[in-house]
Amino acid sequence: MNQGMYPLAASMVNQLNRLDQISNNLANVNTHGFKQEGLTETTFNHYLDRAKDEGFTPSKINTITNNIPKIDSKFIHGEVGAVVSTGNTLDFALEQPDTFFKVQNKNGDIVYTRDGAFKTMDNLLVDSNGNPVLNNDNEPIVTDTDVSTQLGVVQIDYSNLQKIGDNNYKARNEDEVAPFDNNNGLIISGALEKSNVNSVTTMVHLIDAHRRFEQSQKAMTSIDELNGKIIDKIGNNTR
Repeated sequence: MNQGMYPLAASMVNQLNRLDQISNNLANVNTHGFKQEGLTETTFNHYLDRAKDEGFTPSKINTITNNIPKIDSKFIHGEVGAVVSTGNTLDFALEQPDTFFKVQNKNGDIVYTRDGAFKTMDNLLVDSNGNPVLNNDNEPIVTDTDVSTQLGVVQIDYSNLQKIGDNNYKARNEDEVAPFDNNNGLIISGALEKSNVNSVTTMVHLIDAHRRFEQSQKAMTSIDELNGKIIDKIGNNTR
């Protein structure tokens, strides 16, 4: 196969991953507290450099030919979204960008969210999925009293978080989760944080990823057609 096919095919795979990521961001433009994600891209030589640091010595041919683009990692944009007043006593927004509410999911695990659109169910404070919201002692919050003072808030670096769906996160290392003794100055009552996705910018990125995919696809088609012409010409000369 023509060597030019490999980086082009890899580029198409990367753009498909970008399209999936960008589409997910765009689909959550109206999700409370949603944080958009991004992807970083590098070449295979980057991984050869890593291997070299670990004692593996790549050959010169490896270094020259392995300039194939590859998705390297996924990251979360932690900027705070716009905070809008709702007047609902069970709506809460977080002041700081790296703070989260605690929720107990259906498996009994503690997960984290910035979506403060809570409601009452069976005399308990729950999130939009019906999961109990927890206090500082990791206990469900009873709605008989003022819930705003009971909300448990923790601080987590985004590099220690993994998205698990339903606008929730789990910590990669629970030891690095820092709970606050109280939520004074950390929450805004009667308000919600909107998604930090900019719909206009995200649409531009979506179009860009689609065009890059098409460019790679057309380049592969051109190489294939050129190879076909060369084969036909060589074949005619040998008859």
